[in-house]
Formats: sequence, C-alpha cells, structure tokens
Amino acid sequence: MSDFFSSGWSWYVAIVTVLGLAFCLWLLIASSKTTAMSDDGTTGHVWDEDLREMNNPLPRWWLGLFIITVVFAAIYLYFYPGLGSSAGALKWSQEGQLQAEQDAANAKVAPLYAKFTAMGPEQLAQQPEAMAIGQRLFINNCAQCHGSDAKGSKGFPNLTDSDWLWGGQFDTIKQTIAQGREGNMPPMAAAVGGSEDQRNLAHYVLSLSGSAHDSLKAQLGQPKFAACAACHGSKGEGNTALGAPRLNDKIWLHGWGEAAILAMIQNGKHNVMPAQNQLLTPEQIHVLAGYVWSLSAPKSAAVAAK
Repeated sequence: MSDFFSSGWSWYVAIVTVLGLAFCLWLLIASSKTTAMSDDGTTGHVWDEDLREMNNPLPRWWLGLFIITVVFAAIYLYFYPGLGSSAGALKWSQEGQLQAEQDAANAKVAPLYAKFTAMGPEQLAQQPEAMAIGQRLFINNCAQCHGSDAKGSKGFPNLTDSDWLWGGQFDTIKQTIAQGREGNMPPMAAAVGGSEDQRNLAHYVLSLSGSAHDSLKAQLGQPKFAACAACHGSKGEGNTALGAPRLNDKIWLHGWGEAAILAMIQNGKHNVMPAQNQLLTPEQIHVLAGYVWSLSAPKSAAVAAK
C-alpha cells in the first residue's frame, strides 16, 4: 500500500482540495452578482398559469457566512494537516497529541511508581499498593487475552500456574511484557510421514503426559518424535529459550487429545504476544511484572519478606 500512496497522490489531494475551495469561493461571489432574467425579478418560468419562479440572490448575511466558512477552511489547512501529506504550520498530529497526553499523565504518576522501582519481586508482592496498581494495569492491558483472573483460555496461557513457555522468572516476565513474544511451530507432517505415522506420533505425545493413549501406537510413534525433540526436548520437557511448551505434563494450551495434536502436527501454530513498551512506561512494566510474578510464585517466596 505504501507504493500506491506515493507523493504524487499527496499532491493530487492537495491540489483538488485547493481547487475545491477556490471554486466554492468563486461560485459564491458569482452568484451574488446574478441578475434577474426578466424585468419582474423572475426567471421567466411559469407553471399552472400564475406560479412564477423567482430569481432572488442569496441574502448577504448568508453569502457572507459561506465566504467566512471557506476562509476558515483555508486558514485551518494552513495550520493543520489536510493538504495531502503536509503537516501544517503547527506540525500537529494525532500521534503527537496522544504522546503529549501520555507524557503528561506519566509525569503526573511518576512519583507514585518511583518508590517501587528499586524493589524486587518479593518486596513488590508485600506492597498492597503495588499489587493494586499491578492488578489494574493487568486488567487494562492483559485481561483481554489472559482473562481477568489470569487463568487464560484455549490459545492464551494461564499465568497462575508454574507452566511457562518462556520462563516465569521476574526478569523474564518483564522482558516478555516489554518486548512481546512470538512463537512459531512449523507444520511437521512432511517430516513425520503419512497419516498413520502422524497418528502414532500423536499417541506417543499423549503417553509423555500419562494421558489416555494406545500403547502400541505410542511405541511405533516414539522414533518419529525425533523430529520434535530439537524444540520440545527428548523427553518432552520443553525449551524456554525457544518458547517450546512442555509435552510431558497435562497442560494443553491449544487443546487436548489425538485430534488436537494431529492438527498441530499438520498445520503448525503461530502465536504472537504484542510488545507493551509503547503503551507502558518501564516503571509500570516493573510493577505489572511483580503482580504477574506473584500470581504463580511459590507461597513461601511470596511471604518470605513478612
């Protein structure tokens, strides 16, 4: 699309806008000088024997109002965006206005966050004010995907358990919030083999977590797991460096059972968590990470500072 909307289109929009205003101004001035087409002040058109069409010019106050509108539009376009890609004399933009308002709001609450920036996760967990702020940040920015209770849903991780795709350490959570995450599992059907091999592999994956499975199929599918072990580990223990989930527990992010595993093998999966560092300040991310950490931290760690 950027190739389509070139600088030529910007000039086109600007020229059309200017010509449109000039035409409106000319039309208004020209209409104010229109004279009647007959001596009796009518156009000369008559209907039903005595119904005559008058040809009176616009009232001057009305005409003046239209002219003021055109002049106002010209002044506005000089100061503000509107003529193609021109930013206007004031260089105003929606993005700049939003950024200014965000900066003002952040400056106002900066003292509130300042006392938390030097605290570690255990200390943050002991601060009711920090946890209340973290909860509010979570509801406003994270609950849409992870749920207001942070327990997630299909395709969206549960943040209250100990199962973490990228790791549940405090610094890792901060990095995840700030920079986002992108996980990609490519389709593996070609590497595994035919449909029967894929079913055997699915049953072997089920066996890793102790789920109900066909033991014969699982035995036949074990060699096929070599195609998966590079990411998920030889025993299905996962790999937080790659965001590869564990397969040897009973936590299934995208669904459980043979059909769900086959869908993953055949179609793969691409998941994205957007970065939040453009919406939240580092201080807000620090407090939010402390709140998220507290949701799954061992109770002994959460109360250690008491």
